[in-house]
Amino acid sequence: MNTAPARSDPARTIAFQGHPGAYSHLACRRMFPEFAVLPCESFEDAFAAVRERRARYAMIPVENTVAGRVADVHHLLPRGGLHIVAEHFLRVNHHLLVLPGTRLEQVETVLSHVHALGQCRAFIRRHGLRPRAVADTAGAAAEVAERRDPRLAAIASSLAAEIYGLDVLAGDIEDAEHNTTRFLVLAREPRYPGPRDGPVVTTFVFRVRNVPAALYKALGGFATNGVNMTKLESYIDGSFTQAQFYADILGHPEEERVRLAFEELRFFAHHVEILGVYPADPFRERVASAAEGP
Repeated sequence: MNTAPARSDPARTIAFQGHPGAYSHLACRRMFPEFAVLPCESFEDAFAAVRERRARYAMIPVENTVAGRVADVHHLLPRGGLHIVAEHFLRVNHHLLVLPGTRLEQVETVLSHVHALGQCRAFIRRHGLRPRAVADTAGAAAEVAERRDPRLAAIASSLAAEIYGLDVLAGDIEDAEHNTTRFLVLAREPRYPGPRDGPVVTTFVFRVRNVPAALYKALGGFATNGVNMTKLESYIDGSFTQAQFYADILGHPEEERVRLAFEELRFFAHHVEILGVYPADPFRERVASAAEGP
């Protein structure tokens, strides 16, 4: 995958937030290996790149099994003017990156994003390293490469090692084996699969008044129609009088059971807006099968 913006062909470009070598960049490479990438300073910039047709897609992280949700993104999604067209789950493998030829006993300080440092706490403590938080993992790798100081190391992706010419001194140093980030792929236009094209996820937002049982009544139709809700998060408006909710369900709006659930939702809620209907990543089925066991 080309790491430079492909201005001549935005139809084959995907935007992400962060420096080259970030985990979002790795997700782009895994899902769209033939696309050029457009690194952006902020999530807002990545959204704007798609709206302004400088990129076809944006790869945006929404939640991590260790760090939780990416709060800024959940506020941007309902008003970002884009549509969710795919999801991707990336297993996060953290690596200790150093200047070529550096030995572990030379390293004193390790740089990375605060979440990555927290996710590698046991390794850092075991080797007596001093953690220092920086803006992101790829930026940490870039700083180590630039400063040329063997006392410094970065915790980042293998892609960052490749881009910045660093050695992987230790691999898979994260504490939790389940460390996984879920990404959403955003586009200017919706791209709904058919109701019989396989498992799909529907993401939507809605509002209810801040009165007793409002949410219970609004969501009752999903329970009675057997629709599995895999995500529900709340926001509050500036006046604290009504809440907005963000939800994921497994199912297509054209399925009878989902259609009936949405009819009941609209009876008790208002401003129901579908943000995307998209294929469920096969990761979901693999995890469900593993949880069920033999």
